[in-house]
Amino acid sequence: MSSKRESLFQETQRLRLGDYIQRSTVNNRDLKYGVEYIVGVSNDGKFTAPKGNPTNVDLKPYKIVSNGAFVYNPSRLDLGSIAYRTDGLCIVSHLYVVFYLNEQGRRRIIPEYLFMYLRRKEFYREVSFRNFGSQRPEFNFHDISEILIPLPDISIQQKYVSVYNAMLANQRVYKSGLEDLKLTCDAYIDKLRHELPHEAIGNYITQIDARNTIGLQVDAVRGLAVSKGIIPTKAKMKGVSLTNYKVVPSGAIAYVSDTSRRGDKMSLGYNNTDEPFLVSSISTVFSTDKDVLLPEYLMLFFCRSEFDRYSRFHSWGSARETFNWSDMCDVKIPVPDIKIQQYIVNIYTVYQLRREINEQLKAQIKDICPILIKGSIEEATNA
Repeated sequence: MSSKRESLFQETQRLRLGDYIQRSTVNNRDLKYGVEYIVGVSNDGKFTAPKGNPTNVDLKPYKIVSNGAFVYNPSRLDLGSIAYRTDGLCIVSHLYVVFYLNEQGRRRIIPEYLFMYLRRKEFYREVSFRNFGSQRPEFNFHDISEILIPLPDISIQQKYVSVYNAMLANQRVYKSGLEDLKLTCDAYIDKLRHELPHEAIGNYITQIDARNTIGLQVDAVRGLAVSKGIIPTKAKMKGVSLTNYKVVPSGAIAYVSDTSRRGDKMSLGYNNTDEPFLVSSISTVFSTDKDVLLPEYLMLFFCRSEFDRYSRFHSWGSARETFNWSDMCDVKIPVPDIKIQQYIVNIYTVYQLRREINEQLKAQIKDICPILIKGSIEEATNA
């Protein structure tokens, strides 16, 4: 394509977005909608439950959002905080900007196409560029109205929106099966909790106090997360001696006994790799008798919210409350036959694998937006 033709395409097809959208400031002044309607917008382009406690919040200034609305956080648009509503009426903070396609916009633009355009890193960079120099950058409705967008013919838009929607549908079906697996696993555990006697796990676990005498380096250092995982350390390790760090061998579990500053959750993780890791000397490391108690089965109980509540309630101390080794040994769970444990673990392993695939699908959907937009523009240019 010649530069002259490309220039002609840009001049004739790049249109001011503000000519096709209208802002909505309709609020909840009659208090028709309660806290159960409140949602926020995440950087992933999703509507999410509110993070804070909405009790006693004045809901009158909250904006009413219906299907077909675009909602974004003007202070975080450069990070991707924009969503398109398709799941029914909701209300959002008065700080959000809400807009819809106007009559002309509905004739000229497919809303999912516009959402794809606004969900690209290129658009976020443009937002950052336009906000450059502002003390508290906010990309308001006037700013987004001035955006110039290339608009292919609506038939071309539909072609690429169909690809996008097909990927979304595939991911949603996959997610639905994912939730079924999780439900099956949780239901099986609840069944065991009610049908079998509970035994103290202290009968089947052994503490490990192996220090780093095998010369593991800083790349082996890990942290323990309240989400129940072993993660790359966030600590500054420059100049830190690793000789006193504890070794977490393959198949072992480690936890931090201090529960007082972790949001009522225990930092804990299981080494499901073939490599040993290092954790801080304040951590407790232990293994299970795998002929009687599988560590993966035990982790299913550790990952439940009931265990966090239990460990927090049984933590003791003054300035710092801890759930020590004897407290851990006193934890009681149903211990079925090892074959049943393996069956439950297998279900959960499939669930984790499918969850990872689901996250990959979501990432692909996000990454496909700039590709689809680029393809649609090139097709329109070459038409």
